[in-house]
Amino acid sequence: MSGSPAIQANGLTRRFNDKTAVDAIDLSIETGEIYGFLGPNGAGKSTTVRMLTTLLAPSDGDAIVAGHSIVREPDDVRLNIGVALQDAALDPKQTGRELLDMQGRLYGIPKQRRLERVNELLRLVDIGDAIDDFIRTYSGGMKRRLDLAAALVHQPRVLFLDEPTTGLDPVSRSKVWDEVRFLNRELGMTIFLTTQYLEEADELADRVGIINRGKIVAQGTPEELKRAIGHDVIVARVAGPSASALASLNAIDGVTHVELQGDEVVISAENGAAAISPVAVTLSDAGVRVVDLTLRTPSLDDVFLHATGNRMQANEAAK
Repeated sequence: MSGSPAIQANGLTRRFNDKTAVDAIDLSIETGEIYGFLGPNGAGKSTTVRMLTTLLAPSDGDAIVAGHSIVREPDDVRLNIGVALQDAALDPKQTGRELLDMQGRLYGIPKQRRLERVNELLRLVDIGDAIDDFIRTYSGGMKRRLDLAAALVHQPRVLFLDEPTTGLDPVSRSKVWDEVRFLNRELGMTIFLTTQYLEEADELADRVGIINRGKIVAQGTPEELKRAIGHDVIVARVAGPSASALASLNAIDGVTHVELQGDEVVISAENGAAAISPVAVTLSDAGVRVVDLTLRTPSLDDVFLHATGNRMQANEAAK
């Protein structure tokens, strides 16, 4: 990573009537970085992305994206970014090749170069012989990869991916991950990735930012964010009612947080190894049958809980 930041936002704000959706955020993303952007529903994540991609004008502040101001030079920004949104607008009556060629024409790419570019994209993005099939025959994973290819036709400097693997099966998701890594590592492309899958951010992102109530509340590498919590996590899978034991678990020395998640009791502790035995005894004394008891280090979901007060999985399940 080198040179000027690929994205530099200063005081970026968006209001809708009397509601502030994005509240004067500052953001700096280095050239060649994969940046994962997470947030609960209604936190301002989508509004931020729409401003950075010039789909929505900010109320205050500005951002420099690929060297151009989203306020003063939105057309120049659009020429230098690629955007693959979650709901791809693909014409089912076109073939994949026709769609990519049309995208090239929209960017003013000469015919010969368009033909070359489509062949290059077929080596970058796994579409194969389906490029000449009608899009209506494509699977969900194929549509996602075609939309990604369309976002790359004009060789953008910055690529925005909005939940690129939502709804895909594990095999298709893995293929998209491989393509994202290739674009970043081999081509040096800066990638701004929003995702609802914490393992995706953990796997792909150099840094992660979490937005909540319009403000950036946590930012850093996945490992930095996990270490910053400083707590171990004890997970007790139980059989039968366990709510009565929560107060006793909270009273254990070194325990900082306890919550119920279905048939699991999740306990955060400063020293998990020291707390695991008292946790087991407390649950037993409360008449709670423990099916299994595990100790693990913090995950990005724990970071998300610490930063927002909610778990990412519960938030997404509520959509």
